[in-house]
Amino acid sequence: MLKTILCVIFVLICLFLTVVVLMQEGKSQGLGAIGGMADTYWGRNKGRSMEGNLEKATTAAAILFMLLSLVLNIL
Repeated sequence: MLKTILCVIFVLICLFLTVVVLMQEGKSQGLGAIGGMADTYWGRNKGRSMEGNLEKATTAAAILFMLLSLVLNIL
């Protein structure tokens, strides 16, 4: 019973992780990164923006994914 519940949670985390990664923007800064123009208002306040929240959600989901995969492998 516990393994079934953990498998369902694992699948939900996999789907969530896929969606969050696909929602993120690319990291290419173009020619602005060469001249130092990458430090904009959005770059400095990244932690409070939607992109910052997506990165935090990706990190949390990836950690949960790894931990749950280890637990399921032990079971």
